[in-house]
Amino acid sequence: MGFAQYLKDTRGELRHVAWPTRVQTIVYTILVVAISILVSLYLGFADFLLTSGLGKVVEIFPSSPSTPLVQPIISTSSPSILISTTTIR
Repeated sequence: MGFAQYLKDTRGELRHVAWPTRVQTIVYTILVVAISILVSLYLGFADFLLTSGLGKVVEIFPSSPSTPLVQPIISTSSPSILISTTTIR
């Protein structure tokens, strides 16, 4: 079976396809665009509500801890000053 035969068979099968009319294509395109816009508005509104709600929950907690989480430790055991950090738990 050669490539030319394959193209002939494909063309013959495409003749059996029930293609939509021009009006159907326009209507389906409008439906797809409208549904896409509605879904994007719905998701945007849901995102806004969840983000706002989470923001209000975060506002309840204090903005900074009373003690720093990391304190610098200065060591002068060597000729140069060595500064390191440690985590307080």
